[in-house]
Amino acid sequence: MSLLRGLRVVEVAQYVAAPLAGTLLAELGAEVIKIEPPTGDAYRGTMPVAPGVGRFFVPLNRGKRSVVLDLKSERGREDLRTLLGTAAIVIHNSPPVRAESFGLGWEELHAAVPALVMGVVTSFGPEGELAGAPAYDLVAQARAGLLTAHASPGDSVPVRAGGIPVADLTAGFLLVGGVLAALVRAKEDGVGTRIEISLLAAALAAQIQDLVWLPGETGQGDPVATTSDLAGRAQEIAEGLATNPYYRCYETSDGFLAVACLNLAQRQAFANLFELDDPTIEAPDVIPDDPGLVERKRAMTRMVVERMAREGIAVWRDRLAQLGIPVGPVQARERVSTDPQITANGFLARVEQPGLGQVMMLGRLFGFESSGAPLGPAPELGADTESVLAEVGAR
Repeated sequence: MSLLRGLRVVEVAQYVAAPLAGTLLAELGAEVIKIEPPTGDAYRGTMPVAPGVGRFFVPLNRGKRSVVLDLKSERGREDLRTLLGTAAIVIHNSPPVRAESFGLGWEELHAAVPALVMGVVTSFGPEGELAGAPAYDLVAQARAGLLTAHASPGDSVPVRAGGIPVADLTAGFLLVGGVLAALVRAKEDGVGTRIEISLLAAALAAQIQDLVWLPGETGQGDPVATTSDLAGRAQEIAEGLATNPYYRCYETSDGFLAVACLNLAQRQAFANLFELDDPTIEAPDVIPDDPGLVERKRAMTRMVVERMAREGIAVWRDRLAQLGIPVGPVQARERVSTDPQITANGFLARVEQPGLGQVMMLGRLFGFESSGAPLGPAPELGADTESVLAEVGAR
């Protein structure tokens, strides 16, 4: 059975983070009703691949029902109130003032439906001078320092790594955990909770292992990044690549290979294979203060690079795997749909999408009993308005 069967989620959200949370809840078996304005979620028009169908909209909204409500009208807000009275969870990403005007203010809603769980995505969190200010993923990554987590020599400005909306996606994943935890409490004592995840917090969370400052390390002055910060990060990354042979990608004779020696036993096995005499093997990520030792590490890494280039992926994969070293080919994102490991687990699936036909997209992420039920497509705008409102007695 579906884990969340019989659970109704009302999603009043657009773009990425909150809709992603709704899609994940739908995958777990919840009935997710997506409330859209008459013009539809703005993401329907982003990278259009057919009239009214955006390439990004489809995977972020699969398996939902679309209900069109004009929340600027009293009739629309009344219909929303009726729907919320039948729901266990409501998700939205509206700023506080707009949320209040739509009838999504927490105090009023909590009084009307005490057990209702509310999941909210905001930009910068509930406190501070930016509370309530709008933002998108790029601005959140910028504020959190995530845009300077990676840089290449010659970069003139910071860019999102791969163009991936890390703050949006992380916020969506975090929100699912939050609302399900709140749902457990609501089932126990009938009291709903408002859970908020901000894009800023999500962008920080994506850097959890890096955002650690020992006493005296936090620095002083304006945190705004400059060209020198970008150049410094690029140099730091380049130096790390040139001096650490254990955790990196290599070019072989027929493609790129990722090698991941994260613990000492794996590094020692790797060092023995390549006959490396490495005095820094216990902490290879640390750049030594001794210039001679730095050069020694560079020479050692260059030697491994040269040897790896002489043979192909299959040879090195087998050789390293026999030593217990995690290893795998670097695959082009545009072609991972042909990877047998991905297809064997159903991580990508074909979905019959109205207006497009069979579309391959991200499939099942969660593994559990009866999790193989077919994925539903993203809904056409307003396709379920009349049926849903009739079900709850609003029409």
